[in-house]
Amino acid sequence: MTLFAFSPLICEAKEPVKLEKGFEWIFDGKTFKGWEGNLKWFRIEAGAIIAGDLEKAVPNNEFLCSTKEYGDFELRLQARLVGNDYRNAGIQFRSKRIENHHEVIGYQCDMGVMGENNIWGWLYDESRRNKFLVEAPQKPVVDHFKKDGWNDVVIRCQGAKIKVAINGIKTVEYVEKEAGIARAGIIGLQVHGGPAQEASYRRIRIKLLK
Repeated sequence: MTLFAFSPLICEAKEPVKLEKGFEWIFDGKTFKGWEGNLKWFRIEAGAIIAGDLEKAVPNNEFLCSTKEYGDFELRLQARLVGNDYRNAGIQFRSKRIENHHEVIGYQCDMGVMGENNIWGWLYDESRRNKFLVEAPQKPVVDHFKKDGWNDVVIRCQGAKIKVAINGIKTVEYVEKEAGIARAGIIGLQVHGGPAQEASYRRIRIKLLK
């Protein structure tokens, strides 16, 4: 079930992290350089982007988006969700902002819980087809999932092919067959509108594919 091989990473934030060959950081761990969004709902703590608030509800979906667009790439990062019963966020890619609106349109690697389902690594089409394109099997992901902890996320896009892995477990292997779907766009870090929660993202790095 393993999709991608991960280079060793040191999990403690106080220790250095090795950047894999061919990758570059797109979040410097200290500033929002290269990113834009409603900073009322985003902050930086201990080298991570924290979205949302544990003390109050988030009125709308909010996205912190890269100022640069990416086409064919492999994106690696760690993500964490903290909250009570409600937890929902996601990582947008090959996306774009909707003008004069808080929403974005494009693919999303979903994160969270829906009913009895852990939806980490499911592929959703945000504000476009508005449905899950791929629903991953539960057991392999749940067996390796770290509730309240950091989980490794890999998203790989090349041409019409999209692959996603959570903690090294394949959740998505999708081929886009619909004409006119964008193959390049921004990357976005979401906190879903709703009850109080926090979505955290760190160690965000990308490798451009030829």
